[in-house]
Amino acid sequence: MKVRKRWAFLAVLALLILLISIGFMKVKSSLERDLAVLAAINIADVAVSQLSDGIYEGEFRTIPVSARVRVTISDGRMQNIDLLEHNNGQGKPAEAILQKVIEQQSLAVDVIAGATYSSKVILKAVENALLVTQ
Repeated sequence: MKVRKRWAFLAVLALLILLISIGFMKVKSSLERDLAVLAAINIADVAVSQLSDGIYEGEFRTIPVSARVRVTISDGRMQNIDLLEHNNGQGKPAEAILQKVIEQQSLAVDVIAGATYSSKVILKAVENALLVTQ
């Protein structure tokens, strides 16, 4: 009986390891696919001067990064961009990109080195906020 229990335990353990490995490979594949899409994403430069004064909200979500923003437009200019949510790994430095967007009044700004994916997600969230009305 002891030998059967040991074999049953080893079989269950092997099956568990196999299932965990398959799950890990699927998650890794999905993450690599999302990052490849994110690396190739285009950010449209929105004609802010054509927008009505107001507050615009937008978001962009992908794995592993997401962002939600609130953009204040007044007198045909972006006056403020609030980062309402930013889920990131090590991409917190990308939050500085919002100041660059306001200074240049454009989404066509360089991404923050070392935080490329988070930079693109934040820019895409701003673009989505501003394109909702166009």
